[in-house]
Amino acid sequence: MSEDPTLSSGDARQTPRGKLPVLALSALGIVFGDIGTSPLYTFKTVLGTAEVPSDAATVLGALSLVLWTLFIITTVKYVSFAMRVDNDGEGGILALMALLGVKKQHRPTIVAVGLFGAALIYGDGAITPAISVLSALEGLNMTTPALQPYVVPAAVAILIALFAIQSKGTAAIGHFFGPVMLIWFAAMAAMGISGIVQHPTVLAALNPTYGLSYLLSHGATGFLVLGAVFLCVTGAEALYADMGHFGSRPIKLAWFAIVFPSLILNYAGQAALVLEGAPTDGNIFFRLCPPILLIPLIVLATVATIIASQSIITGAFSMTRQAIQLGWLPRLLIKQTSSEGYGQIYVGVVNWLLMIVTVGLTIAFGKSDNLAAAYGIAVSLTMLMTSALLFIAMREIWGWSILAAGAVAACFLIVDSAFFLANLTKIAEGGYVPLMLAITVYGVMWIWHRGAAAISIRMHEALIPVPEFMARIAAANVPRVPGTAVFLTRTERDTPPVMVWHVRHNRALHEHLFVLRVEVQSVPWVSSRNRMGIEEVAPNFWRAEARFGFMERPHIPELLATSKSLGCTIDLNDVTYYVGHETVVGREDGLGLPAWQERFFAVMERNAVHVSDFFSLPSDQVVEIGRQVSI
Repeated sequence: MSEDPTLSSGDARQTPRGKLPVLALSALGIVFGDIGTSPLYTFKTVLGTAEVPSDAATVLGALSLVLWTLFIITTVKYVSFAMRVDNDGEGGILALMALLGVKKQHRPTIVAVGLFGAALIYGDGAITPAISVLSALEGLNMTTPALQPYVVPAAVAILIALFAIQSKGTAAIGHFFGPVMLIWFAAMAAMGISGIVQHPTVLAALNPTYGLSYLLSHGATGFLVLGAVFLCVTGAEALYADMGHFGSRPIKLAWFAIVFPSLILNYAGQAALVLEGAPTDGNIFFRLCPPILLIPLIVLATVATIIASQSIITGAFSMTRQAIQLGWLPRLLIKQTSSEGYGQIYVGVVNWLLMIVTVGLTIAFGKSDNLAAAYGIAVSLTMLMTSALLFIAMREIWGWSILAAGAVAACFLIVDSAFFLANLTKIAEGGYVPLMLAITVYGVMWIWHRGAAAISIRMHEALIPVPEFMARIAAANVPRVPGTAVFLTRTERDTPPVMVWHVRHNRALHEHLFVLRVEVQSVPWVSSRNRMGIEEVAPNFWRAEARFGFMERPHIPELLATSKSLGCTIDLNDVTYYVGHETVVGREDGLGLPAWQERFFAVMERNAVHVSDFFSLPSDQVVEIGRQVSI
């Protein structure tokens, strides 16, 4: 077995390049949209949950809880700990799952936890655009109540337009995301300072005893308030998930230099305004703004929430591609919308399903206050799962003792558990929506993986060793025609079934044979020196294994162009690709999948993107051979 030393490095991971401040500015527009727009609705929701929202102890306690939640979960857990655990530079719960549950050793429980965590992100991902855009447009009520009936229609129109332009890509306008978000954070900080100046004693809430005192003295109400407080960190998971786009240093710089201070100042400014006597009904965020600047602020807030929604949608596309590459979702059509970055993709099925759910939620709930009840439960459970995986990472990757790792993980788990339990009280008020979405997505992943595994098992049941197959070819005087046949296969050894089917139906075989198996590994990127291994298993019969990471896009013709450097003489001008197309049917012996799972898998298999498109094969050089496979 030999390896290819000459493969272009373009297929390997492209690390983020550029000056640190420029990358940090770009990260503002991609990473921090969700958490950066949370002040629009978080503090008013927190006070709306409290019994006496204008009471000084309540306001200071609520502010203290918000500030220390931002610090413990975002700054300590994600920025200081989670971002130190990466899978070849990639972050997020799927990358962490692949690192700990597949790459280190196969652990089905960790895989299940990671996949359900990813499915939960889809659930809250549908709510984020709805609550963000609604909360921004509700500022119109501050200008004139007569505009209130138009808030929901305007939000629906904006969301439909946002999803409609996804297929065009965002490369042209993406460069403006960072500067716009910089203006947004600067505006939030300035507004916060103006509020703090009116009531400077609000800064006493930096003392965590105010938050603890509120929790301990308000019983069930204090516990319910935690569910609303959690809204301030719903975008924290994005810091970790988007680490591969920018690297950890730009994200940390943007967080500590711009985002974290702006959030602290704005939340403190809102609290100061309430302590100064401002009413708590309506949107407290917009009360910080001078009346003359209210309309420009509403426009800026709407643009900021659109950018935040764009980040969520793009993240859903990226996570879908990772799940497909890891074998947990059927092949979907993925369109590269720009040559500037690998993350610039479009997945139509995901886009339109998200749009239907998001628009439906906007119409059904009608107000950001109502949506806040449904928001947070999925992310809080994802964060709980991430904490459990971090404990394993501390032990196995960092080599910490069980006492040290347990102490740190216990702190995270206690905080995450408290927020998750508080959010559980929202299930009847709408929290069931993201949970149902997550269960649906996880069910699709589970059934697809079971079906694909069943097909693989059936394929390996009746394999013919290569020497025996070639002997049969010679004994039967099967004609050998000029040219090269490339057979794509799932099997790791022996003669691929698609080659056997080809000879059986066409009664001929090419002179030169090349069998290729593509393996997507549990790493995001595969280095060029490990890209492909190849060996000659019989005269003019080559077998190769190509390895790709779950963040890469396989391109087989480009890969074959490198095979000559390995000693394999393939005439690329005379290549025919043979791929198998399996029609899934149920097994008659009762040993296969349950009938409902087999039927559901068969539907997904029929509607999956063709393997030739997935591997970028030239359509005029592909021959498809079909057969039935009973699972």
